[in-house]
Amino acid sequence: FQPSFKLKGKRREGAKVIKRYHVPATPYDRALTHPRLSKVVKRRLRELYRTLDPVALLAEMRDAQAELGTRVDARSGRLAAATSPLAPTKNAAAFAKGLGSDVHLGEQRIIHRRMRKPYKKRMRMPSMLDPHLADIERWLAAEPRLTALAILGRLAEQRPEQFGPPQHTIVQRLLRSLRRKAAETIITRTAEGAALAGDAGTASNDATSDRPTVGATSVKRK
Repeated sequence: FQPSFKLKGKRREGAKVIKRYHVPATPYDRALTHPRLSKVVKRRLRELYRTLDPVALLAEMRDAQAELGTRVDARSGRLAAATSPLAPTKNAAAFAKGLGSDVHLGEQRIIHRRMRKPYKKRMRMPSMLDPHLADIERWLAAEPRLTALAILGRLAEQRPEQFGPPQHTIVQRLLRSLRRKAAETIITRTAEGAALAGDAGTASNDATSDRPTVGATSVKRK
């Protein structure tokens, strides 16, 4: 019942491909115009086509999908919580009347796929650098240009059995995070200071404009 395009031919002109399509037609129309189909089969197709109702077929499809989903859920030992199976549609006219409102309100299709579990936020695992975080922050406060290798060397001096070249990556990651936080703090403080300075300047300008001018005299025209 749904017309569709079928490719008739295509040709290439340099880098451009030009395609030509047949006139949109339904599979039923294409079957009737097919030269290899016998007249007996075409007559049976016409008789069958007259007995079909697209709305009734759609209602039967929805009922079959609902029944299939119910059986799958019953076999797995649980019922779907989000999509409950619809009652079988006995009247095609009533089904067709509710199609417009169902689509407008966001009809839930009976696909009966298993609901995806909500994404579980990954918890931060404890790091081997956590006990030494205060020391690292103190070193960076004293020497802001301290590198990850230098920090790793100091940690290796304190705990040679725990720190070595394999821990260089995690020290780099921690150093990058600490410097990002420090930069964000500096930017926030600078913005707040500029805003306060702007407010103070505006207030002083307002006070100066309200102050009377010394030596100002009024001139009267005669």
